[in-house]
Amino acid sequence: MEITHRTLKRVDLVTVNGRVDSSAAPDLAATLRSINDASRFRIVLDMTGLEYISSAGLGVLVTTLKNCRRYNRGNLLLASVPDRIAGVLELAGLAPLFETFPDAVTAVGSF
Repeated sequence: MEITHRTLKRVDLVTVNGRVDSSAAPDLAATLRSINDASRFRIVLDMTGLEYISSAGLGVLVTTLKNCRRYNRGNLLLASVPDRIAGVLELAGLAPLFETFPDAVTAVGSF
């Protein structure tokens, strides 16, 4: 798994490539937690290169979403969600929780 983080003016853009399984989920959690610890709560997660996400990865997404939305501070938006990952979110009943966008530019512009 490869994680890239870019801090923009009002938003943090995190790009995830590869597989987020139980061994890689803590790395993603640490990256997202460090963004929240810096008092930044507007995050776009670009999933263009994401091939697989496990229940541990879904847990990281839900935890980060709750952290960002607490006290109306921000949000976690998903961009370029592959069909396979969208199916997993739908199957897990998490799809209604997340706002999804066709690309990262549109997601960043929505803040």
